[in-house]
Amino acid sequence: MKNILKNTTFRLFLAVVVGLLLGQVANETVIEIILPIKYVLGQIIFFLVPLIIFGFITPAITRLKKNASKLLGIALGIVYLSSVGVAIFAALVGYNLIPFLHIIPVTEGIKILPALIFKLDIPPILSVMSALALALMLGLSISWTKADKLEGFLDQFRDVVLSMVNHFLLPVLPFFIAANFAVFSYEGHIVSQLPIFLIVVLVAFVCNVLWLTLLYVSAGLYAKKNPWRVLKYYGPTILTAMGTQSSAASLGSAIKASKKSDVLRDDVRDFAIPLLGNIHFPGSVLDVTFLVIVVSQILYGHVPGLGSMAIFIALLGIFAIGAPGLPGGTVIASLGLMYSVLGFDESGTALLLTVFALHDSFGTANNITSDGALVLFLSAYEDKHESRRDIACNTPTS
Repeated sequence: MKNILKNTTFRLFLAVVVGLLLGQVANETVIEIILPIKYVLGQIIFFLVPLIIFGFITPAITRLKKNASKLLGIALGIVYLSSVGVAIFAALVGYNLIPFLHIIPVTEGIKILPALIFKLDIPPILSVMSALALALMLGLSISWTKADKLEGFLDQFRDVVLSMVNHFLLPVLPFFIAANFAVFSYEGHIVSQLPIFLIVVLVAFVCNVLWLTLLYVSAGLYAKKNPWRVLKYYGPTILTAMGTQSSAASLGSAIKASKKSDVLRDDVRDFAIPLLGNIHFPGSVLDVTFLVIVVSQILYGHVPGLGSMAIFIALLGIFAIGAPGLPGGTVIASLGLMYSVLGFDESGTALLLTVFALHDSFGTANNITSDGALVLFLSAYEDKHESRRDIACNTPTS
């Protein structure tokens, strides 16, 4: 029973149920109490977002200099292209699917919320974009100047931020979501949309399977080897990922599975699997991108503009690489983007966080399993370039 209560998905699902039921029976006095709680918890969460961005992306950049091989650059390039590619795919599905879902925001019969009786502002130290710009410039500058002491400080700072996430953000998240859904339920414009969310979960699952298939087929064609010789060993890893909702927690199983494949180079596998397990999250990126379109239509009556979505996708590819290795890490890291680029408010982010968590298992399974496809690609890349180097070395000079 304790393990179930510790499960993030179960806690958020319970928060949704409690919130929906509370909103149905609450009167105006109860809502007057819930609204300031919702506001303060939202302030805490959004205060932490820039710290999460800076705390994880900066040390991720400084660590790159520890292995400045060409293969690392290739791996990072593929990871970014995979993240942006899957986000574009999800956006195309979202923009084309929304009209067929007939999502119409409910405007009639909406109850007017009472005025906020208490308000505590906790402004972030930095804006989201300032945190990202500082992380990129500081991380690169530390790498260029070889400032080892600052690098060590940032590694410790990352651990401190992770502790803040575990001890402040994650504990208040269920209460924040329960409060938001109580308000949604009280207003009366969310219960009618529940069937839409069931369809969304199904569509997201199918999209995850399609993208995973595309990655393995593409890697197999490039390597000229059967990708099934890698994928067939990932069964236990998929189950681990679905159970833990954490790529980091599934890393041990992924390493064990990849060692069984006879088409992956040992040196590439030992280097790439731990790296990719911490920076490659295509399933989570797919889910976030698809859900921001759906949630925007449900709550705000329109999908995000193409320009805003393009900026969101480009930055999400960077944010995903530096996302914390914990359940829902990618969506937590992207909260600031939703707020600053797409114009989401607390209600939008709360709704997206909940729907994301309810089917994050599939995205996590995609995250960790797709790494095998990238390792197959990198193994073939090394084989081809190693052969070219051997030919060059053996060619007599005149």
